[in-house]
Amino acid sequence: MTINPIDNPNEDTEFNDILRKHGILPAREEAPRTPTPPPPPSLEETIEGKTPDELARLAEEEDDSDTERVIEAYRRKRLAEMRTKEKSSSYGEVKPIGRDDYAREVTEASKVDDPLDEEKGLGTGVVVVLYKDGDPPSVQLLAQLRVLAKRYPRTKFASIIGNKCIENYPDRLQPTLILYRAGEVAAQVVSWGKDRVREPQELEALLVVSKVVSMLHRVNEGDAPGRSAAKDKDEDDIDSDEDIPSKTARSSGKPGSNKNVRGRTTVEDDDSDFDL
Repeated sequence: MTINPIDNPNEDTEFNDILRKHGILPAREEAPRTPTPPPPPSLEETIEGKTPDELARLAEEEDDSDTERVIEAYRRKRLAEMRTKEKSSSYGEVKPIGRDDYAREVTEASKVDDPLDEEKGLGTGVVVVLYKDGDPPSVQLLAQLRVLAKRYPRTKFASIIGNKCIENYPDRLQPTLILYRAGEVAAQVVSWGKDRVREPQELEALLVVSKVVSMLHRVNEGDAPGRSAAKDKDEDDIDSDEDIPSKTARSSGKPGSNKNVRGRTTVEDDDSDFDL
């Protein structure tokens, strides 16, 4: 009788099967299963977290027009989010500036288009206040501007001590508001709140009619940017407010223009000869 040697006890042969059946060889170990390959990532997973440039390249490589449109829509959304974050980090507060900063922080800043505006050439709204330390109307105005700066983060708000901006600037003209858009003065108001206490709604209305802020961009606390729930009421208040100072004609985009606009103040007429 010929006995076949066991060359490989793990080999899948009929002889080894007989030996396993009789317990001479241990049961053969099952071969490890090949893991099921993971499913390909979804489109949402593919584009999530990519930069706008990466998304643009991905859209160019895509053959399917529907997928290309989805990628392009997501790219625009990412751009808007990045721009909003950038604007929010820059604005939303009243920024103190010095005389040497005025041109850069005010006039030139107002020429820069808001990246969220589709229409170009509109520039950015800039509100600057010349104030006097410890002066009650100045203190009140600065407090109201801080609230509005958070409410309108797409508008830049700045402050500067009056006689540090213009030498010997009269106390009686402070606080002075100068509103800029696209490098030009949109409105200029002297002695704000000197004659009586000014309500926040009056100040907001002035900024709206001067077009340095937009009610469409108003942000209420806890809300996302967009139309305010109280927009209609606010607009009615603005239309009926008789205390809104009139708007100036356009003038040069730097201090020195004599096209002043007054609020309803008790400032004497000879103040109008002072060039701001």
